[in-house]
Amino acid sequence: MRFPASFHRPARRTTLADLPLREDLRGRSAYGAPQLAAAVRLNTNENPYPPSAALVADLAEAVEAVGPELNRYPDRDAVALRTDLAGYLGHGLDASQVWAANGSNEVLQQLLQAFGGAGRSAMGFEPSYSMHRLIALATGTRWIAGHRAADFTLAPAVAAAAITEQRPDVVFLTSPNNPTGTALDPAVIAAVLPAAPGMVVVDEAYAEFAQAGAVSALTLLPQHPRLVVTRTMSKAFAMAGTRLGYLAADPAVVEALQLVRLPYHLSALTQAAARVALAHTGELLGTVTAVKAERDRLVDRLTALGCEVVPSDANFALFGKFPDAPAVWQLLLAHGVLVRDVGLPGWLRVTAGLPSEVDAFLAALAVVLEENR
Repeated sequence: MRFPASFHRPARRTTLADLPLREDLRGRSAYGAPQLAAAVRLNTNENPYPPSAALVADLAEAVEAVGPELNRYPDRDAVALRTDLAGYLGHGLDASQVWAANGSNEVLQQLLQAFGGAGRSAMGFEPSYSMHRLIALATGTRWIAGHRAADFTLAPAVAAAAITEQRPDVVFLTSPNNPTGTALDPAVIAAVLPAAPGMVVVDEAYAEFAQAGAVSALTLLPQHPRLVVTRTMSKAFAMAGTRLGYLAADPAVVEALQLVRLPYHLSALTQAAARVALAHTGELLGTVTAVKAERDRLVDRLTALGCEVVPSDANFALFGKFPDAPAVWQLLLAHGVLVRDVGLPGWLRVTAGLPSEVDAFLAALAVVLEENR
């Protein structure tokens, strides 16, 4: 059989406009932080301390052990990993109350697949982690934007009133919040739980960096079966390349997510790497103190430079306010320092990196500010 000549004609490049894309996705942009060549990259909130030689050696050993079985599917339910994660979290949790996936974003996606979707809504209080909104849209869940005060705090009564009015099926709370770094007053969660008609998800991706005395929503799980607490190994554990996120919740929530997860969604290699990291918890979390010290130094020095800085419980600082934040971002990049323009007018976000990286950022910013007075 020969194809007609028209099948072989050169065609112009296909664009999204040519495809039968869902109408609610048209005109939207994909999520992503710029991956640019810069001497100092402080834009993605990674832990700057790489795994030790001992951890890498144990990881190689674990991969070697898994290797002969890679022709077989992995443990579909990742029971051993979930048991280890429960042990790390404490609070009397066991494997039935923990779920893991490829980064906390997949955990969030599974939650919205199970409890959101067509005809349902999700609500968050912005500015906050943009993937809450983007994953809601991707799963056909209507997004409702609540709002924070001018200082980026969220009052319990304000949150509860907004939820009572809107009746969302899923509520997202974030503590510490990204991109502001602000910790959530536990009273907010206490006010939201009775007001919410559906699921309440507390995103604690940066929990390990919180200031002393911070209280995790994990303490509330026994009394609230519709509460979910999400975590990640990408930040404090310095394992962003592993792509492992997880949650703690009532066992019934875990059962619900098993209805929507893809078969064998966590590879044997991912499970092995995450378990090795958990075996090195003391070593990996030992870097958190150093990162917190650099965060606090950033806040102090940025304030001394005349910037407005939001108090931070995370491993980054939001600073401004600039008449033209994108211009400041570009000038810093010209000095070899990459920070994050989060799209919040007047503000930029900088990750707490190694001391030398923080030094380079502060020096570059001082020059930029002096040249643009």
